[in-house]
Amino acid sequence: MITNPATATPAQQATQAQTERTPTERTPTERTHTATPTESLASLARRQLNLATYHQLKAARVPPATITGRTRPGGPWQRLLPRVYLLQTGPPDSRQRALSAVLYAARPAGDDPLGGATAAVTGGAALALIGVRDAPSAPLDVLVRAPRTVTPAPGVRPLTTARWPATITVSGIPSTRPLRAAADFAARAEDPDLVRAVLANVVQAGWCHPHDLHGELRASRTLGRPAVRGAAAELVAGVRSIAEARARDTLTATDLPPPLWNARLYTPDGTFLASPDAYWPDEGVALEIDSAEYHYTRDSWHATLRRRLRLEAHGVLVVSATPSMIRDTPAEVTEALRTLLTLTTPRPTPPKATARGHRQLLLPFG
Repeated sequence: MITNPATATPAQQATQAQTERTPTERTPTERTHTATPTESLASLARRQLNLATYHQLKAARVPPATITGRTRPGGPWQRLLPRVYLLQTGPPDSRQRALSAVLYAARPAGDDPLGGATAAVTGGAALALIGVRDAPSAPLDVLVRAPRTVTPAPGVRPLTTARWPATITVSGIPSTRPLRAAADFAARAEDPDLVRAVLANVVQAGWCHPHDLHGELRASRTLGRPAVRGAAAELVAGVRSIAEARARDTLTATDLPPPLWNARLYTPDGTFLASPDAYWPDEGVALEIDSAEYHYTRDSWHATLRRRLRLEAHGVLVVSATPSMIRDTPAEVTEALRTLLTLTTPRPTPPKATARGHRQLLLPFG
């Protein structure tokens, strides 16, 4: 029946419009596109670095037989971990390996695994993602939100915790913040020198303050480990590298006065001068530990020489040593320092530099 549009009610007009619509016409709601399995899978792969879990593949309407067939030897997919698949033929890179560990440890259904609500990379792997020197990218330590527990898998070490931190996303991978990652690394690392080096590099790179790191180590009850307790004490004292830590050990065993570590020196007018590795403010003597790793270019070496000239121009006497000298011939370095510290005792004029930096601080450990 055709209704007169002038006298029809809104309901009658809608009914007539529906009746008169041709088969090819659709309202905006009716034109909504439903993604095909192929489109859903492509979208998932883009978001997750070409990775997907078994649960996600099923949700994308990929038949179990297809999953089995594509992951057979020579197939286009690979099974990296239980229920985690790499949707490509080539080997995974470090980012894909890290994300695969998160996908494996995250809750199978519910929250988006990329949100970091139930699983996140931590420890050395998280530090390696942000470029911390010496941080090992394997094994992959993954924090798991309590009360869930996850069975360890090849290369993956799950750690269930009720002290869940705020997480960040690094290169598409849910990760703990550097402060927590450093504490989790220290809790599991076995090599004392590696603990020293990585914690020092985290602080040196500016990812956290030594006092904040000390607090996190204390909260995680990691300071009971001698290597961690020693590294934390060095960082609070101002040490910023493994070579400086060895130098501090060497000097502590002598009768030389304790220096300031990484103190910032300023000229009388307040201009920044330099920040030597160790500095004796009363005597105006500095120890500079120069690694060839940082001086292999002409410009880097010239910058080091100019910094030394500035120090000496303001009355600071400098002893230079390499990390290998600190490690292999510490007595020679100590004697050179002792000679300069002794020579400066009767100096008629003090150095023209003011030090602002770390002093030997005693903090409660344990």
